[in-house]
Amino acid sequence: MSWYTGEQTYDTILALAFGLVLIVALSSAFVVAPYGRFASGRYGLSLNPRLGWFLMELPATLTFVVVFFLGRNSLQTVPLIFLAMWLIHYGNRGFAFPFLIRTPAGSRSSFSLMVVASGWLVTALHGYLNAAYIADLGSHYTSAWLTDPRFLIGLVVYYGALLGNIHSDAILRGLRTHAEIAEGQKVYRIPKGGLFRWVSNPSYLTELVAWAGFALCTWSLGSLFVLLISCANLIPRAAATHRWYRERFEDYPAERKILIPFIW
Repeated sequence: MSWYTGEQTYDTILALAFGLVLIVALSSAFVVAPYGRFASGRYGLSLNPRLGWFLMELPATLTFVVVFFLGRNSLQTVPLIFLAMWLIHYGNRGFAFPFLIRTPAGSRSSFSLMVVASGWLVTALHGYLNAAYIADLGSHYTSAWLTDPRFLIGLVVYYGALLGNIHSDAILRGLRTHAEIAEGQKVYRIPKGGLFRWVSNPSYLTELVAWAGFALCTWSLGSLFVLLISCANLIPRAAATHRWYRERFEDYPAERKILIPFIW
């Protein structure tokens, strides 16, 4: 067993990670992360959103892959399935999503370098905690786990939410025409269709549901950390986004909820 996957080392880093969840939850309750529609010049240097997103998410992939293949069980069937799930998620979120961002020509940088730097810590922890447990410490990832209800239900929930996430992102990208982007116009419209029928933030909803599915599927505290810190960041941001829509559009659908259909 290596130093980076030793149980004492892992448990210490895991405890610090859960402490970080509390810090993020408290800070997000008062300050919305300064990127996208909430970008602000008050936090110093900003990057192009494509570059900012790519750099922020990159450690999740790099750290996971490196730590995973150093694990003793990295070539076993179940860990390899989880590796595929991780790479599919961050292939979308860390590579495809930034590349597909439709930034108006001539628009100013809108992704705070502070967000990128803080994101590195979180995404590196994502990668380490999950890869070390999946490929080295997890003792229940035998062939029997492939028929466990937690694995099967988690798998369905994860991929169902992932498809909903990709669809919701596509709806948002389609709100601006090619002409508006080419002319540098920053036009905002009310998104419609898909999960937007029920909530203002389907991309956040499906992101959280996907991580809940992954947590159920892997049955590990490392995946629970990803879910909780995502909640700490995205739930306050969802409330702020819903409020932003209502303030900007007088005809915003009154029945549309913030994050949970029919409830909140």
